[in-house]
Amino acid sequence: MLQTIANAFTVPEIRRKIAFTAAMLALYRLGAYIPAPGIDVSAVKDASQNFAGSGNILGFLNLFSGGSLSRLSLFALGIMPYITASIILQLMTVVLPSLEKLQKEGEVGQQKITQYTRYLTVALAFAQSLGYVFLFSSSSFLSAGAASPLGERTTSKVFLVVISLTAGTTLLMWLGELITQRGIGNGISLMIFASIASRIPSGIDKWWNNPDQVFIVMMPFIALAVIVAIVFVQEGQRRIPVQYAKRVVGRRMTSGGSTYLPLRVNMAGVIPVIFAASIMAFPPTIGQLLNTPAATDFANFFSPSSWAYVVGESVFIIVFTYFYTAVTFNPVDQADNLKKYGGFIPGVRPGRPTAEYLDRILSRLTFPGALYLAAVAALPTILISQTSATFFFGGTSILIVIGVALDTVKQLEAQLMMRNYEGFLK
Repeated sequence: MLQTIANAFTVPEIRRKIAFTAAMLALYRLGAYIPAPGIDVSAVKDASQNFAGSGNILGFLNLFSGGSLSRLSLFALGIMPYITASIILQLMTVVLPSLEKLQKEGEVGQQKITQYTRYLTVALAFAQSLGYVFLFSSSSFLSAGAASPLGERTTSKVFLVVISLTAGTTLLMWLGELITQRGIGNGISLMIFASIASRIPSGIDKWWNNPDQVFIVMMPFIALAVIVAIVFVQEGQRRIPVQYAKRVVGRRMTSGGSTYLPLRVNMAGVIPVIFAASIMAFPPTIGQLLNTPAATDFANFFSPSSWAYVVGESVFIIVFTYFYTAVTFNPVDQADNLKKYGGFIPGVRPGRPTAEYLDRILSRLTFPGALYLAAVAALPTILISQTSATFFFGGTSILIVIGVALDTVKQLEAQLMMRNYEGFLK
């Protein structure tokens, strides 16, 4: 991996893409420290004690925003509204025939769905920022004697802060798309990666100052074992042999060849984990925004450290793993493409039998992949319940960081292979 990164800087075009990506991420992190207009910075610091660690939902959302939420900065909402909008649109694609028709229209239809996702992102960001404004200014949220970050809550000030936070999310959405188009890797995923990675120094400090000496010694070995296991499963794949028959092209006959169709154990990547985390963030957020005794109990019941949250997140991870795998890999289309180009799987008839064969193998691979994602996401919570130690990063964060790093390195390798190849003579 280090060799791949070093080789990438030798190609001018890739070097420019890396520099552009780094500049956009630096701009994103800069906006995380610029407070929204009309916000009292000193009052925000007093209220930031509600975001300690990631044991509650506010701390969890603050982790995904890179600490922006605890500062009420321009990028306080982070990129989560865009992810939530993407989830809703993908679910609606299965339900609404019109969206399904757009999805099958190729690039033009995908652009239309992307446009709908942007509109929905703005609407969700507006509603979420309005909820956070009322939460930060509520007396039950603030400590005794603490001032409200908004001061006197007037209509004009609330409108100014809500519009600023909504505009910040819209700007992040645009920056993420720019990184995807002109940089290296997926822009949205890299922004989440940068948010989580920015909290690593705080996590190391909490680990080093932990009173449990056994935890200090064992934590590096546990982290190394988890990282190795994640990389091992992420790179695992089932290779389906494919044989191509001889074909007549014009007056020439091309010889058939053999290759393989790679089916990864975890074809969905980290997307199901992000989707599940976004959905499970709704109940505690709504409970804390309502500020009633029943709503508070409801929020505590689904807090990230509770068993209800772990079970719910695991179920959603499994469901979204199957769903996203079905969206990204269609066995019927794969079987049709093999038949169209004269390919076949040895021992399996072309057409529908091939599609059924691929679907059967994919179902068997997806189930352990989904269990693996759910297990890694729930591992820190289980360890916390069995020990007195605290983990600053959850399994969701570890999966996202490692998954995004692996995907970005693969894209770098693909870019290098397109621009560097050896001929017969050196």
